[in-house]
Amino acid sequence: MSNAPKPAQAALQRPPAEILHADELVRLAKHDHDPRPPGWALSLKAARAFVLGEPSLKIERKIVAPVASIERMLVTLATGRGLMLVGEPGTAKSLLSELLATAISGLSTLTIQGGASITEDQIKYSWNYALLINEGPSPRAMVPAPLYQGMRDGHVVRFEEITRAPLEVQDCLLGMLSDRVMAVPELSGEHGMLYARDGFNIIATANTRDRGVNEMSAALKRRFDFETVFPILDYDHELTLVQEASSRLLVRSNIPRTVPAPVLELLVSTFRDLRGKHEGAKGEAAMDRLNAVMSTAEAVNVAHAVGVRAWFLDQRDGTPADLVDCIAGTVVKDDADDRAKLRRYFEQKVAKKSGEHWRAYFEARNRLP
Repeated sequence: MSNAPKPAQAALQRPPAEILHADELVRLAKHDHDPRPPGWALSLKAARAFVLGEPSLKIERKIVAPVASIERMLVTLATGRGLMLVGEPGTAKSLLSELLATAISGLSTLTIQGGASITEDQIKYSWNYALLINEGPSPRAMVPAPLYQGMRDGHVVRFEEITRAPLEVQDCLLGMLSDRVMAVPELSGEHGMLYARDGFNIIATANTRDRGVNEMSAALKRRFDFETVFPILDYDHELTLVQEASSRLLVRSNIPRTVPAPVLELLVSTFRDLRGKHEGAKGEAAMDRLNAVMSTAEAVNVAHAVGVRAWFLDQRDGTPADLVDCIAGTVVKDDADDRAKLRRYFEQKVAKKSGEHWRAYFEARNRLP
């Protein structure tokens, strides 16, 4: 399948999965003859194929994850329990929640972004105050938020970074997850209670580095099944993912080239080395773990930056020197310890590597800040 964006997508910086993979969703629905849970757009088998790929139907793999893990997530959502995805930053939890919501509901944009400033009315409903003043509380004056829309229409709602939301906002989910009902005290009669339709559920994400910011209550935890999303352990899988994802980004940036394979190998090897001892190659001394997030998602961003730098500045392929320039902003940021660890990595590990691209990488170390 071509990575080139369709005309309707061309102006969108980041199309949602239901637009980006619309052809695949149609193809899967056409060939999907398995039983579907109530309110679902696809069966569990077809939803699994959408996420993990199905060569016979030309469905591309969109994420690297164990089959058993994806099946557990789908079963959880089919039972009506909420799904909580936890893991290190950059392990594609948000992408996974988007893909699952798209496979189940055909829609991934009912999204709540957790943060310190989020309020209950931003996730449930608010009011058109002009109509509210003129007519009083009425369904016409209501402005539905993602949670209300998801319950009303039977769609999956995504709650990103839920542990960054205040506890009182988190706990307003309790009734929706247990009784499947939202009270609207401002309205009377049939409009005063909203009952969830088949297909409604919640997928939440939380990264382990935010644990303790606003720790979820035990009551809310009981209403979710937890699934940990791990970093990609296999080097070849990670390299392939970075190559594919960065190529798509470069196409969207109108860059007619991809990042050369040797540069991608340098990038992925560096990220894996700098994640800490558990990622060290066999027989080699492992480097100190960096405080920065050295995730696959960050590696994709760096690869994209390498391609952008090389093409828009000099209309050429990316080089190891470009990689040094681009990786510094990801790794160093404002952490002096990480700056020292990165320099030590070049002096102690890169210097010992063989190969022309590794030598060029080492020689460009003076470009580090």
